Amino acid sequence: MRTSVVVFTCDLRLSDHPPLRAALRGGGRVVPLFVRDRSVDAAGFAAPNRLAFLADCLGDLDARLRQRGGRLVLREGETVMEVCRVATEADADEVHMAGDVSAFAIARERRLRRALEADGRRLYVHDTVSTAVAPGAVTPASSDHFAVFTPYYRRWSAQGLRDVLDAPRAITVPEEMGSAPLPERGEVSGVSPGLCAGGETEGRRRLAAWQRSGVDAYAERHDDLAGDATSRLSPHLHFGTLSPVEVVYRAGRAGGAGAEAFVRQIAWRDFNRQLLAARPDAAVRDYRTRHDRWRRGKRAEADAEAWREGRTGYPVVDAAMRQLRQEGWMHNRGRLLAASFLTKTLYVDWRVGARHFLDLLVDGDVANNQLNWQWMAGTGTDTRPNRVLNPVAQGKRYDPDGAYVRRWVEELADVKGAVVHEPWRLPAQERSRTGYPEPVVSLAEGLARFKRARGRA
Repeated sequence: MRTSVVVFTCDLRLSDHPPLRAALRGGGRVVPLFVRDRSVDAAGFAAPNRLAFLADCLGDLDARLRQRGGRLVLREGETVMEVCRVATEADADEVHMAGDVSAFAIARERRLRRALEADGRRLYVHDTVSTAVAPGAVTPASSDHFAVFTPYYRRWSAQGLRDVLDAPRAITVPEEMGSAPLPERGEVSGVSPGLCAGGETEGRRRLAAWQRSGVDAYAERHDDLAGDATSRLSPHLHFGTLSPVEVVYRAGRAGGAGAEAFVRQIAWRDFNRQLLAARPDAAVRDYRTRHDRWRRGKRAEADAEAWREGRTGYPVVDAAMRQLRQEGWMHNRGRLLAASFLTKTLYVDWRVGARHFLDLLVDGDVANNQLNWQWMAGTGTDTRPNRVLNPVAQGKRYDPDGAYVRRWVEELADVKGAVVHEPWRLPAQERSRTGYPEPVVSLAEGLARFKRARGRA
C-alpha cells in the first residue's frame, strides 16, 4: 500500500488542506507529521504565547485526526533530518508540505528536496495553503513583485481562487510510527494571562460567529478601539487553523461593504508575503532606505523601555502596549499607533519594535510583522513615508469616549471625559493622584526631531 508523509508547519488543520488531500488521492496510508524543530527556538521565534497556542493547535489536530481513524505523529529535532527519518521508517514515496516565504522556510525546503531526492523520494510543495493567492501569481509587467498595495489588490481581486477542499473522512496512519508526546499549554511559562485558545475547532467556531454577527459592520467599526469589532482571526490564519481561501470565500458569500473591507485585509496579508518572497532580506533590512540614523544610547533605550511597558505618558499608546502584554494580541489600530510613536515620535529603529511584537504576539508572523512595521516606519511600501500619527488626535477619533484607555490603563480608569487622552490637562492634585507618568517627550519636540532626521525641517 502506498504511503505518503504530510509535513504540517503553519497549516494546522484538516479542512481545505491541499497537501493532505493530494497525499490521500488514490487511497493509501498517510503519516501526518509535525516536527518540533529546536532551530526555530535558536532563531528566537519560540515565543511563549505562540508555543502555548501551538500546543492547543497540535492537540486539536491530533483529536480531529483520531476522529477519522488517524493520529498526529510528533517528532523533535532538525526538520530535514526528522522528515527523512520518518519517510524511511514508513517507506514513503512522497512527502507533501505547504510552501512558505521566509528565508528560513525557503532554505529548509531546498535542503529537504535534495535530501529526499538523494534517497529516491519526491517532495511536493503546495501553494495557496497559507495564502489566498500564491506569492508571485500576480506580478506587474516591470518587476517580480508589486511594491504598492492598490495595484496589487486590483490584480489580486481579479485572480480566481481554487476550490475549497472538504476535510477527509478517513485517514489511515501506519501503526508502527512512533511519536513524541504532544505538548500542553500548561507546560509553557511566561504566557500572557488573556491569551486566546488555539486549534482548528476553535478557529472554525470563531469564523462562524464572525460571519454571523461581525463582518457586516466591519467597514464602519474595524477602527473602533473600544468596540473590539475586528475578527480576531489573525492567530488562526497565522497557524493555519483556518484557510485564507475558505475565509475569503465565506466572506464573499456574506457580501456587502463589511465583507469587502475584511477581504481587503486578507489581501494585505498576501501582499506582504509576496514582498517577502521577492525580498527575503526585508525581514531585517529597510525595503526602501531613508538613511535613518536612529536614536541609540541610554536615553533612547529608556524611551523604548517606557514604550514596551506602556508608560509613555500617551494613554492610547500605553493602552495598546498593555493589551499586548495581557492578551498576546493588539487591535490593528493600536498596532499602527504604537509603531508610529516608537519610530517617528521617539525615532527608535523599527527593528526594536518588531522584535518586541514578535516576543509577544500570538499572530507574530515574519512577513506581516516586519513589513507592517516598515510600512509605518516609512522604510517600506507606504507612499507617504513621513506620515506621523498623532496619538492624542487618534485617541479622540478612534476611542472618543476613552473606554479603551480606561480598560487597559488602570491609573486613568476614574478620569471622566475626553481629557483621559490628555491627562496632563488635569488639575495638578488630581493628576498626581493617578500616578500616571508624564509624557516621555512632547509631541512637538518628537515631530521636530523626526523632521530634522528625515531632512524635512
